[in-house]
Amino acid sequence: MTQEFTITKKVAKQGSNNIIILPKILQSRIKPNSLVEIKIRLLEDN
Repeated sequence: MTQEFTITKKVAKQGSNNIIILPKILQSRIKPNSLVEIKIRLLEDN
């Protein structure tokens, strides 16, 4: 079964890496070894 979610997040910084943190509601649904598709659309460039 395919489920689709749309989230809008600011990219955070962790050391030298840029990261996107998943909301808790998605963390409970996405388990280790799950296959997910991530599409990134840049809405604004600072």
